[in-house]
Amino acid sequence: PSFGFLFDIDGVLVRGKTPIPAAKTAFQKLVNSQGQFLVPVVFVTNAGNCLRQKKADQLSHLLGVPISQDQVMMSHSPLRMFKRYHEKCVLVSGQGPLLDIAQDLGFCQAITIDTLREKRPLLDAVDHDRRPNILVSVDFCFKPLSVVLFGEPVRWETSLQLIIDVLLTSGYPGNPYDQENYPHIPVLACNMDLMWVAEAQSPRFGHGTFMVCLENIYKKITGKELKYEALMGKPSRLTYQYAEHLIRAQALQRSWEQPIQTLYAVGDNLMTDIYGANLWENELASAAAAHCRSVLVCTGVYSPHTEVPLDTSDSVTDTVFHGHRDFRFDPGLVEPDHIVPDVDAAVDLVFQLENFAP
Repeated sequence: PSFGFLFDIDGVLVRGKTPIPAAKTAFQKLVNSQGQFLVPVVFVTNAGNCLRQKKADQLSHLLGVPISQDQVMMSHSPLRMFKRYHEKCVLVSGQGPLLDIAQDLGFCQAITIDTLREKRPLLDAVDHDRRPNILVSVDFCFKPLSVVLFGEPVRWETSLQLIIDVLLTSGYPGNPYDQENYPHIPVLACNMDLMWVAEAQSPRFGHGTFMVCLENIYKKITGKELKYEALMGKPSRLTYQYAEHLIRAQALQRSWEQPIQTLYAVGDNLMTDIYGANLWENELASAAAAHCRSVLVCTGVYSPHTEVPLDTSDSVTDTVFHGHRDFRFDPGLVEPDHIVPDVDAAVDLVFQLENFAP
């Protein structure tokens, strides 16, 4: 094969924990009788609440084909490359096995919001029922030197408060705020999705919504912009660059000699999947792959109630920009190369375009 697939997961293969029926059909076409993939496939998700192996196991179960962790790219996967932070103390926010995820990525000194709250109980004051009755002095010597936002947390008020505390005290939460220390300590954020689709009829808040809250609180208090050392997850270039690396590694492992010429990014979200694929296509003039084509499915965030329109320019370019603050809005970047009903139709389309007969 001279092409590969980058599949989004939520809204393309599953809705919450429920598989989309077309997904199993699609993946039967992508493997041979021994369960080996006929083309290189990478799952590029903006989820960040678990380890790659767990996500691979979930996908194997849902799709009925064997998937390895090397085919899975979480929103936080590019953090492996940020080695200059791995030895430093970092505050991590999100949910799931955060310390396991941080350690797997290379971070040696991660501290969670829950641990910080436990050591500094006076900082979390919104919920009256969680305020401490007895003040206990706790010896706490960690000084977070950076903040890593893995994904949306559970108690937003606690995470927002403590992250702001760390940023405005240069890593000494509990000290008085010092707004002169600007720019603040580094913030690395994974997953900028404003919304995502689960079993509910309408989209749900994503980590991007939490980031909007954090950015606006910081600016309201300081009058200055919260700055990110790095943004990863779709639609960042960093994510597609890393995903392309994984695609080429698969082809090399299988001893496929034909170079990968085209990547097909299949997703359900105009502001992440389509925007990111089109942004990367613009970058590929100086990269190894020749093209990155965006394929929009109608089973997730983008879900027209009528038939798939032939001319999507009106419906797409008039959309309110749900992308992250630091990404410019360009109508051309949210226009997919192809729109299909579901992922099964996407696989059929690509096989037809590539004249590929399994």
